[in-house]
Amino acid sequence: MLEVRGLRVRVSERLLLDDTDLTVRSGESVAVTGPSGSGKSTLLMCVLGLSRPTAGQVKVAGADVTAMRPRALARHRRTHIGTIFQFGELLPELTPVENVAVAALLSGARRSAAFEQAASLLTRLGVSPDTVATSQLSGGERQRTAVARALINKPSLLLADEPTGALDDRNRESVSDLLFGLPKETGCGLLVVTHDAAVAARADRTVHLAEGRLAEAAT
Repeated sequence: MLEVRGLRVRVSERLLLDDTDLTVRSGESVAVTGPSGSGKSTLLMCVLGLSRPTAGQVKVAGADVTAMRPRALARHRRTHIGTIFQFGELLPELTPVENVAVAALLSGARRSAAFEQAASLLTRLGVSPDTVATSQLSGGERQRTAVARALINKPSLLLADEPTGALDDRNRESVSDLLFGLPKETGCGLLVVTHDAAVAARADRTVHLAEGRLAEAAT
């Protein structure tokens, strides 16, 4: 689902990523840990095609996102990548079902199909689809809504940037259970960036990023 080869990112005189390699297979979860400022978010931005590396290649679902033109990249991203952020990045004035359906509508789905699928996903994830505005949901419910939005287009690769960082212990465990069950359930690849060692330990593999280099963490 994801193949990173020889990735190098330099910002001014600072080398954030130095000849970085990473693979995430179908049905596999990989956690990336490392200190603040080590380049974890930069790695995600390169995978999304939102940041261009100095050198190297990033393939998502077999296509090199570093070589794509903007329109093709946006289409490939909508089709193959789902992204979950720490604070959900949802539209607070919309209901949960509207937030989730928007992602499908932007990919060209019919309105009725988008809303039906969004409601089904939310119900399965334990969120009432449309009773209140998203701003009135609990932190755990908002993050589950963000997961539903990331899943609605059946992505090949899920990216999660500190997905439990804003949650209390109970919701952290609940959302972690959900996230790390998805690769086996849907066949997607999951790449999680986290500072939380307990969350990282849930992944099939953990890699540590420091001084621009990724190293496999001890099991």
